Amino acid sequence: MKLNIINAEMNKQEDGSYIGKTVFQVDSHKANYEVTFYSKKGSDWDYSLHFAGEPGDEDQLLLVDAHIEQDDEGFDDLLDAAWNSMEEE
Repeated sequence: MKLNIINAEMNKQEDGSYIGKTVFQVDSHKANYEVTFYSKKGSDWDYSLHFAGEPGDEDQLLLVDAHIEQDDEGFDDLLDAAWNSMEEE
């Protein structure tokens, strides 16, 4: 599954935690997706996947979520896009 990154951002909070998001699209899917990231220290990451903007097909969302859960490289690409946006500022 090819994930095409549209936009990403990451912010460090006053308490030292990190909150970020990456908006992306998947070839052949009509809706775009947004994954949000959270980490207390910048090492162990929690994430949440949802539609970016207009809602789409729930079955496709579940497929994308399973892909992100199983594909470390795909997850890292989305997280790195957000992380790198913070480092550029």
